[in-house]
Amino acid sequence: MLKNLAIGLSVIIVVTAGAGWWFYEHLNGNIHSVSLDGKGGTEKADAFGRTPINILVMGSDGRTSEADCKLGGGCSKTGVQTGSNADVEMVLHISADRSNATVMSIPRDTMTKVPACQDSESNQSTSGYYGQINSALQYGPACQVATVHQLTGIPIDHFVKLDFSGVVKMSDAIGGVSVCVSDDVYDTYSHLKLSKGSHTLKGDAALEFVRSRHGFGDGSDLGRTTTQHIFLSSMIRKFKSAGTLTDPTAVYGLADAATKALTVDDGLGTVKKLISLASDVNKVPTKRMTFTTMQTAADPGNKDRVVVGPGAKTLFATIAHDQSLTTGSGKKSAAASATAKPTAPAVPASRIAVTVENGTAVTGRASDIAATLTDQGFSSATTTANAPSPSATTTLTYGTGEKDEAQTVAKTLGLASSHLKQGTGAALTLVIGSDWPSGTSFPGGSSSPAPADTQAAVGGAHASTADQSKTCAKVSPYKTVTIDGVSMTPSQAYAAARGTPDSDA
Repeated sequence: MLKNLAIGLSVIIVVTAGAGWWFYEHLNGNIHSVSLDGKGGTEKADAFGRTPINILVMGSDGRTSEADCKLGGGCSKTGVQTGSNADVEMVLHISADRSNATVMSIPRDTMTKVPACQDSESNQSTSGYYGQINSALQYGPACQVATVHQLTGIPIDHFVKLDFSGVVKMSDAIGGVSVCVSDDVYDTYSHLKLSKGSHTLKGDAALEFVRSRHGFGDGSDLGRTTTQHIFLSSMIRKFKSAGTLTDPTAVYGLADAATKALTVDDGLGTVKKLISLASDVNKVPTKRMTFTTMQTAADPGNKDRVVVGPGAKTLFATIAHDQSLTTGSGKKSAAASATAKPTAPAVPASRIAVTVENGTAVTGRASDIAATLTDQGFSSATTTANAPSPSATTTLTYGTGEKDEAQTVAKTLGLASSHLKQGTGAALTLVIGSDWPSGTSFPGGSSSPAPADTQAAVGGAHASTADQSKTCAKVSPYKTVTIDGVSMTPSQAYAAARGTPDSDA
């Protein structure tokens, strides 16, 4: 009897283990991963050896399958297409101590420099150009990561890419996402049609909501980012709810949908690594997850495009320097973070321009250091040049009355006071010597960048936290949609289209 019981238990263990192995291999087989080739930079560990995580989350507009053609439209003449744009771009930052997170949206209409890239899968390449930021994805995910890294100065460790059908699969797998709209809305472009109030969106309705540009805010991509934050906040709250994570069927469905829906970098290319990432996100309380949108200004050359606006570099710096935008209670941080030094620099970095000269035999040293300074909020008037002659020692020369400015630069770069000297000119000149052949912090120095002003970082950034469950997406009051050639507001369109079923009907 005992022998038979032992045999039976052995069979059950073997079968269960086999099923678990099959399940693990099945999920791993779903994942499509791509190498970043180091194009996103590298995070620095904190004093305790802990490292932040920065992930570029991309929503692709590609119609690269029949399913995406059906969901996104636009394939009636072209058929299934090749290539795609990153119409959704969010930098997800998880702090080194996993106590807080920031999600920063970058509007797809932002104009910037795209670096030289080659897609490892399609071999499509570019020598670099000035254009719309979302277009970099045409040269592969690594190119999109490199473009965002170049724009923001934020090291990007990983990426996650989702297409139209992926949004549908994910929303279905968790049983829908709860959202609220401030008024009746009908976006005749994305086809989102909802009555005023709360709704649970699945499948196509979820995709219509996150794609809607004309239904909310000012009817542009800027309004859409805020709506997407509402959607993601709700999804995160549901992920973290006990009902989702303790239901084996729900967990399997979510894991299966996620691994089928996502393209990731090699660093996230296994189920084990994705589970570890999910665990890191789960450690952060919703009240300490801040959603923001990069501040923008109108592009002088094109009214339909935007450029990086005032405050954006400060927002970039808070992320790059692992500063939280919330306190432990979930409220917005004070002007200086909890990790800030008790004394702030006497002269704001934004008012300091530096001439950086390369006195080494290493090409690009001046550009590297100048980019570090501007990324950390120094004046865009900072320039580069070759030093008149090679220099063995790095020196920072300042004019009369400019010692405070020089000390601010030195503190940022980790230069000791012995590298500073007063000159006769009226500008700050930093000569990079052969004692500093690489890196952006002086070797052996104590570089501790001045903390960014977190109040300025969220100014105009439409900041919110993931615990704000009662926030409704504000329907656009402008005539952003049309029916039969007649312009009207999304609410007027809802009333005029009574015969069209609601998205969640």
